[in-house]
Amino acid sequence: MKLPFGLRREKQGHVMLEDRLRKLVLFFFVPVLVMVLATFLLLISYVSKYSEVLHNVTTASEFNQDFKDDIDLKMYYYVVQSHYSEGLPVEEVQSAQELARSLLETTTDKESWKAINGVLNLCLNLEEKIYQIEETDNYDDRVLQLENNIYILTKLIQEYMYNYLYYEAARLDDLQTEMQKNLYVEVSLIVVLMVLLMVGMIYRSLKFGRSITKPISDLCQRVQAIGNGDLTARMPVQAQEYEIQTLNDGVENMVGRLNQLIEQNRQEQISLRNAELALLQAQISPHFLYNTLDAIVWLIEMEKNEQAVEMVTSLSSFFRTSLSNGRDVITLREEEQHVRSYLEIQHVRYRDILAYQIYIAPEFGQYEIPKLTLQPLVENALYHGIKQKRGEGHIFIAGSEKDGDIFLSVEDDGAGMTPERLEQVRESIAHGHQVGFGLTTVHERLELLFGAPYGLTVDSRVGVGTRVCVRIPKRLPGRPDSGED
Repeated sequence: MKLPFGLRREKQGHVMLEDRLRKLVLFFFVPVLVMVLATFLLLISYVSKYSEVLHNVTTASEFNQDFKDDIDLKMYYYVVQSHYSEGLPVEEVQSAQELARSLLETTTDKESWKAINGVLNLCLNLEEKIYQIEETDNYDDRVLQLENNIYILTKLIQEYMYNYLYYEAARLDDLQTEMQKNLYVEVSLIVVLMVLLMVGMIYRSLKFGRSITKPISDLCQRVQAIGNGDLTARMPVQAQEYEIQTLNDGVENMVGRLNQLIEQNRQEQISLRNAELALLQAQISPHFLYNTLDAIVWLIEMEKNEQAVEMVTSLSSFFRTSLSNGRDVITLREEEQHVRSYLEIQHVRYRDILAYQIYIAPEFGQYEIPKLTLQPLVENALYHGIKQKRGEGHIFIAGSEKDGDIFLSVEDDGAGMTPERLEQVRESIAHGHQVGFGLTTVHERLELLFGAPYGLTVDSRVGVGTRVCVRIPKRLPGRPDSGED
């Protein structure tokens, strides 16, 4: 059988293990010949198993890594009836089903089989949901199905495929460990027989054994490091044998692919949060601007020109901070001014029911915070707290330091929440479900920028009020580390 050019070129720099074994057999007597044959068959068996698992990993790698984005975008265009729509992406989903079925036929590991079977079932369910949207006439229902069915199913399909790759990679590790163990035993027996039969063969046999066990041992250490989470790119372990070198190269290629998938997933999460921030800003601006301009017109008509000027100044300051030259992260001083401008505007509209106080120590103003962190919390306090009670209400905004971090609180003495509603809000924030006005987005952006310990905590009592606390590190702009100089 004629090998491809690339494979022939790769073989030229290495010795086929089969050839080395054949030459060694010529120097052994019949008892050694039996042992050598057993070793050869064992190696072929493991190479076959490894090739099968490697084939599964390679086939799974052909899965479209942009599957979720492609399906989501095409379904979105279809639902909104955009002129970019190319119709229902049924062919893409069916292609993913065919890929999953082909992997089911060759997958033997239990966990891997469950993962790829999950991909197939989810793809079938996704196809059904696509046709369900096609049969739905109401636009709102179609959008709801898009968000609750399509987006969730595509995300699950991608996660199950990543799980399949992970389990198959672990299978490669197990096969490699088992291969090394059995080969070491076989080589050791050959060495013993060689000592008994011919002293002159000791040197040659030991050299042969080392040429196999050393790269395998190095590869085992590498695979163990990968299993412990070390995905740093390295040069492949050098081996004389073609099969072992192929094994080494395959592992390093797999590590590179995993790094790409991890980085791609991280970038997708960052893009998602940025999109949510843009959507949040889009939700704030039109409605808020309309009401504010309406209030300014009313002040002018009432000849309250000084208050109108103050309101215009506050509005200008509010949108200047909202824009922030395109920055997503600003200083706490800028965020405080943004909230102050917002409250000054709202105080004109709700003068009879709203009073507020802001106290954040000036020395905190230099540290950075994601833009639009406090304003959604203040708006929640106003619309869901103060406006829901009778009489005047108060909003208190304060900042303090504890354990080297900054704690910002937005507290109101409004209607408050029942214990059941409070628990629902806490669960929604913890699990990423949208609740309130941007609470989940604010919390997830804080976690994404600063890490898991940071984010929002909520406390509330019916008839007493609500308190939302924001925890951020003392991090200066342009500095990745926390804490002061």
